[in-house]
This record gives sequence, C-alpha cells and structure tokens, in this order.
Amino acid sequence: MRRMVGLAMDRIVEHIESLPQQPAADIEGSLELARSLIEADPPESGAPFEQLLDPLFREWIPKSFNTAGPGYLAYIPGGGIFHTAVADLIADAVNRYVGVFAAAPALVQLESNVIRWFCRFVGYPAGAGGVLTTGGSMANFTALVTARNEKLGDDFRGGILYASDQVHHSVQKAASLAGFPHSNVREIPTDDRLCMRLDGLEESIARDRAGGLEPFMIVGSAGTTNTGAVDDLRGIAAIARRHSIWFHVDAAYGGFFILTERGRAVMRGIEEADSITLDPHKALFIPYGTGSLLVRDAAALQRAHSLHAVYLPQMQEEAGLVDFCEISPELSRSFRGIRVWLPLKMAGVDAFRRQLDEKLDLTLWATEQLRLIPGVEIVAEPQLSIVGFRFVRQGLNSDELNRINERILARINDRKRVMVTSTVVRGRYVIRICVVSFRTHADRMAMAIEDIRAAIAEA
Repeated sequence: MRRMVGLAMDRIVEHIESLPQQPAADIEGSLELARSLIEADPPESGAPFEQLLDPLFREWIPKSFNTAGPGYLAYIPGGGIFHTAVADLIADAVNRYVGVFAAAPALVQLESNVIRWFCRFVGYPAGAGGVLTTGGSMANFTALVTARNEKLGDDFRGGILYASDQVHHSVQKAASLAGFPHSNVREIPTDDRLCMRLDGLEESIARDRAGGLEPFMIVGSAGTTNTGAVDDLRGIAAIARRHSIWFHVDAAYGGFFILTERGRAVMRGIEEADSITLDPHKALFIPYGTGSLLVRDAAALQRAHSLHAVYLPQMQEEAGLVDFCEISPELSRSFRGIRVWLPLKMAGVDAFRRQLDEKLDLTLWATEQLRLIPGVEIVAEPQLSIVGFRFVRQGLNSDELNRINERILARINDRKRVMVTSTVVRGRYVIRICVVSFRTHADRMAMAIEDIRAAIAEA
C-alpha cells in the first residue's frame, strides 16, 4: 500500500506543480486516443501498477480541459483542493457505510456538521437541514421532489413550476424526471440584467390559477451559468409567500460567495427560500462530485423520502440526528462529508472567504480592462465572478458579428494560456469569462486580457 501511494504521489506532485505551465486545454487528437482505448473485454490477468500509471499521467490525463489549472476560465471551474484528495483516500480506504446513522454514527455526524455550517452560511434558522449530493443536478431534483410532495401530494399532474429563461437546464431535467411534462415548466422572461422579471412571474401565476392549474414551485437563480445573474431573491420570496408556493434557489455556482460581504449583498433574501442548492465543487473549490441541498424545514425532506424496509436497522428519532437514506434518494452512498469537513477544519472559513473576494476583484478588473479594448461590448455585467462580452463593428449584421466572435474565441483558446467559453444571449454570440479557481490570480488574468486583445486584432 505504501509503495502504491508513493508511486502515485510522485506523479501527482509533478502534475500539480506543472499545472501553471500546462495548456489550459489540449484536446487535439483526443477523439482518436479515446477510440484507441476501447476494450470489449476485461483483462484475464493483471499488469504492474507502474505500467498503468505511466500512460495515465503521460498520455490520457493531459488530453483534456485543464480544469484544475489557473487558466481555466471556462464553464464553472472547480479547482480541486488537495485536502479533499487526501480525504477521499481516507474515506475510500476505510470504506464505512453512512447511509444510516447506526452504521457509523460519528462519521454521519461529521457530515451533518458540514450541512449545519452551510445552513449557517445562508442564514437558515434552527430546524433547517439537508444532504450532500453528487452535484447541483441531484440537489435540484431532490428539492423538486420535496416541493412536489409538500405542495401537491399524490395528484401532481396540474402542478406548475416557474423559472427564468436563464435557469440551469438541470431544473427542466429534474421536472421531467419527477413526472412533469415540459409544458408544466414556465420560462419567465428576464430583464436587461438577465434576472427574472417579477411582473412576468406574477402574471404567469395569475394566468395559471385562473386556468385551474396549481402553481407549486418557483426556482430563483443565485448566479446563472450563462452570465452569473442573480435574481431578486427577496422579491421572489415575497411572491412565493403570498401565493403559498415553494421557493427554491439554485445557487450551485454563486451560493458560496455569500461568505463575502459583496456576495451577501447581492444574494439578499436567499435565507427566505424553502430550499437552496449549493455546490462545494464550484465556489468552495472542492473536487468535482460534491453538491448539496439545504431545506429550511428539514422534516420536509424526510416526509418526501422516508420509506421503511424490514432489513434496515432502526432509524433515528432523537432530534438533531439523521439517517441520510431517510432524507434523500440514496440508500448506498459514499462518506462525502469528509471531503468538505477536512479542508474547512484545516484551513478555516476565512481562507475561503479571502479567495472568493479575490475572484470578485479579478472579475471586476478584467471587466474594466475589456472596456478599454476598442469595439468590445460588455453584454453581461458581473454580478459575481462571470463577465460576458463580445466584439462589435458598425455595418455588420448579427450573423457576421457572431462569426467574428466565434473566431475570436477560437484564437484566444488556441494560445492555450487560458480557456474561455461562449454562450448565446438573446441571439448574440457572447464570450464569457468565469473566475472561480483558487489557482487563478492576477498574473493569469493579465494573460487572458493580452490574449483577448491579440485575438481581436487578428480577427
């Protein structure tokens, strides 16, 4: 065991130390590489560990997006702090079962502590609770099922869900998986800042009620994937209360910015939500595979998910103790809590707060630098750590401008010092920068602006 870990660590350390020098993305030839690795049958006999490690680190890992590197400004970076890698080694090696409290009480409690910390971050009262998930999609699905149970019961065919036209696609997918047709999901238009229009929400609710339908859930966004927009959470909460509708906030990307003063100001009202999705594997820098759902009334989770079987041990009845199988879709699950518990205990919350403040500063700096580039239009002003922009030129139609911006994006990424992505905002092709990784600092942002300037000049 020591030998295997030692050999792996040699390569891991070399890999992490070289992250700043690695391309932000290197996928040339990756399709052919993937095809060459197709194996129909498993091996009958084993191979030496070193023989498996070498191609993994030298050939296969490099042919990918460098999601852990400082130049990864695409999609929603995670970063992946090493504390969690060690935590996973411990969790996987001891292999304790935490689906029910009785199987590993202390380990279940560690994970419960993490949820309590998250509840405190967002301002939830006593009685709140939640669960760690594999990501925001599973958290949104669990929230929707809980809201369906609380507001609609068994006959939910007339239930209507409301979300902005910028909401993450996992909400529509969750609705479909929970048994709702696509026509039961209302897309509410957004304003100039790409935030949900409250007048449109009110009108849609009134229209549905008049038509004999049953509005049951509103999903607000605290940092959309497209542009980082944060809806008027306090305003949505007031509408939800007035109409007795479940209010869920998808804060998978933006939620942990609430640790900063600026983040708290932008997300004012999040504490009034009935449930909140937070992704530690985004703005808490934990490796991919860690999401969470918080619910103001923890008992609602149990009412939606509790189911008894004779082969299960006695479930907890003492206040403050929890069986995760009773509050989530999963019975078998990994010991996820240590992934978040260990880094927070070792570094403290303030270390994360300072990192997040830096990301907000870097985004504002990049936005001001973009304004200085002739022809650049800021399409999405940063509300958190995403900025959307495009190049414009008089005399060109929309299609021509879109093609130019596609070329600009390609040329930025061809330099491989940074990777940025695109989106479409009301028919306009937009280049977006997302600053989240704990490895991204001022030097890399300066490189990004240099490469953007050069790409625009060339295009």
